[in-house]
Amino acid sequence: SMTTKSKVDVLMVGTGEYTTGYVGGTAADSDKGAGVVALTMFDLRRRGKVDRVAMCGVNGTKFPGIRKHMKRCIEEVYKDMDLTCETFPGDDAIDPKSYIAASATCKPGDVAVTFTPDDTHFDIALECIQKGMHVMVTKPIVQKLQHHKILAEAAKKHNVLVGVEVHKRLDPFYADARDRARSALGNFQYMYAYMSQPKHQLDTFKAWAGKSSDISYYLNSHHIDFSEWTLAGIARPIRVTATSSTGVAKARGMDTEDSITLTVQWQNLNDQTLGCGVYTSSWVAPKSDVHSQQRFFYMGTNGEINVDQAHRGCTVSEDGKPFASVNPLFMKYTPTNGYFSGQNGYGVRSFENFIDACQSINAGEKTPEDFNDGSIATVHTTFQGTALLEAGRMSLDADGQPMDLIYENEKDIDPIDIRPHSF
Repeated sequence: SMTTKSKVDVLMVGTGEYTTGYVGGTAADSDKGAGVVALTMFDLRRRGKVDRVAMCGVNGTKFPGIRKHMKRCIEEVYKDMDLTCETFPGDDAIDPKSYIAASATCKPGDVAVTFTPDDTHFDIALECIQKGMHVMVTKPIVQKLQHHKILAEAAKKHNVLVGVEVHKRLDPFYADARDRARSALGNFQYMYAYMSQPKHQLDTFKAWAGKSSDISYYLNSHHIDFSEWTLAGIARPIRVTATSSTGVAKARGMDTEDSITLTVQWQNLNDQTLGCGVYTSSWVAPKSDVHSQQRFFYMGTNGEINVDQAHRGCTVSEDGKPFASVNPLFMKYTPTNGYFSGQNGYGVRSFENFIDACQSINAGEKTPEDFNDGSIATVHTTFQGTALLEAGRMSLDADGQPMDLIYENEKDIDPIDIRPHSF
């Protein structure tokens, strides 16, 4: 019989573009004007899965603007949306550690959803895990393999679900490509992936771009996760070489790469044959018909797949707006009969799946380990992604020297260390 599962309480950590759609005092100039996280949580509350919603950031002086923005973009657009949300720190305070006070108002079994600059993920996630909270962190979950190990151990110790928000896994084109590759395409041969965002994102992310993170951690994380997820049990990454292009960001006074390419040597587990993955990400693209170019070519020993996820075959032209290729598969902001109707978008499903999982763990029906089967990108099944991104950064900083991923044995798939390759 269907039991009524108790609702979960949610703390959103971070107040930026992905959470609220509010950037630099206005609606984000991207495909996320109403945000994703807060909108989804308010809708999950409307649908009876979430109860308390709280949000914390560094700068409390932004909250009056954020509330006004959410009223305009959510409450006035969709029916029956209750925007009640406790905020930390106070409206007149600035506190980079507000997540400590905010999480102290939560109880074990609550969910923390963290969308903050990459270098803050580790401290925030660890704090919430130690308080017995389930934690979802935007990709990359952390920037260092060492930190990833600590979070995995803490998640086990506190018996909580810790996952990475990699919504591309829920993109039907991606999910289908993964299953085709795993079921019919044999061993891994070659993959080329490209993902970009327009130059104005350099302004959106100016607080951290090039200081605490880079475009590879931010965007290559998607396709690297796709490879880790797709090739689980088939191949493992053994070496990373990174190259970059520069000029645009530097001309704006930002000391960061414009694009980063990671060339990854993969090794098939059944016969030690090799495959190659090339992952490029850029944040200096021109404005075009899409916010984010995203495509890949995958080749296995028995066949190949080409996916262009930026062009789904739907274009929209409106007076006063640029021509657009739209992707309603990600987020559907247009209401149906006055109600938010984007529940099937993979931007929303990514969170709803996690909330559903936490509900079933809290109810004692499932354990966090049950989700290591690929259904959720757990901290325990994403070591390769962190190692690849960190090795890429290390390679760039070492002038392009390749970095080897070290494993305990022939068959192990979780890297334990990264070492410079010696020729």
